[in-house]
Amino acid sequence: MKSEVDTVDGMDTVEAALQKMVHVETKTLIVNKRDENDAFGIVMFSDIARKVLARDRPPARVNIYEVMTKPVISVEPDMDIRYCARLFDRLHLSRAPVISQGKVLGVVSFSDMILKGIKQ
Repeated sequence: MKSEVDTVDGMDTVEAALQKMVHVETKTLIVNKRDENDAFGIVMFSDIARKVLARDRPPARVNIYEVMTKPVISVEPDMDIRYCARLFDRLHLSRAPVISQGKVLGVVSFSDMILKGIKQ
C-alpha cells in the first residue's frame, strides 16, 4: 500500500491534476469530499486518457468531476489480501483507496498485493 495519498479537488482542471501527478510521480489522485456527507472519488491516468485525450478535449477546460469515478470502491485496511485480489479481479480494478472510519489511509494496487504475497 502506498500510504502517501495525493489528492485533488473535483473542481480542479485536468491540466492542474496532470501537473500535480507529474510533480508527485503518481498515476492516481483521490478526489476530496465536498463535505462530511459526500463520498471520495478517484481519477487515474487511464480515466484522463479515455475521457480527455481520446476525445480530443482540452485538459485546461475539463474539470476533474467530469472524468473521475465517484463513489470510489474502497477496501478496509484489515481485508485479507486474497479477498482484496478477488475483489479487484471481479470489478476490474487496478487500484483502490484504503479507507477506515472515513479517512483515506493509502492506495493499494495489484502490484502491491503481488509484492506482499511473494514476501509471505
